Amino acid sequence: MIRGIDVSSHQSTFDTDGLSFVIIKATEGRSYVNPKLSAQTKRARDAGCVAGFYHFLWPGNITAQAAYFVSKAPEKAGELLAVDWEWTGDHTRASNGEKDRFIREVKRLRPHNRVLLYCSRDFWLNHDTTSYAGDGLWIADYVSAGKPRIQAEWTIHQYTSSPLDKDVAAFDSEDELREWATS
Repeated sequence: MIRGIDVSSHQSTFDTDGLSFVIIKATEGRSYVNPKLSAQTKRARDAGCVAGFYHFLWPGNITAQAAYFVSKAPEKAGELLAVDWEWTGDHTRASNGEKDRFIREVKRLRPHNRVLLYCSRDFWLNHDTTSYAGDGLWIADYVSAGKPRIQAEWTIHQYTSSPLDKDVAAFDSEDELREWATS
């Protein structure tokens, strides 16, 4: 397994030592762009990490949200894209069908990037009825790294949020991740 982190505007800076990948919040809904997106992208790329970008999904306007995300997320072959599917601030969530449509639309708009689903173990087990995760499941379950409590195959496991979101990916090396991301 290789190590990585995911960041949002809440992280002013982050250490890349020992990391193979950094996934950065790009957008939310149809109006928010992470104000630190450019600086965080530069930091990840300058460190030689595989970069990825995620969109926090709101219910409704799925096609418009997908278009907004790909218009704001940096575009480079071999970088990852993901949808963050969870409860919103007002305790709503995109439906299963909306989550699936968003992933398919992003894959259509960016056919040369891998697109993943990020969700918690609770969402995966209790809200997801299609098990559609695009090109890979990025599961949040705060247990031992690489041991999420699910039966499904996973690509990335977020195993803690303290002091920041830490992840492992199911690859033997950074080169293997790069090869998968560009294939």
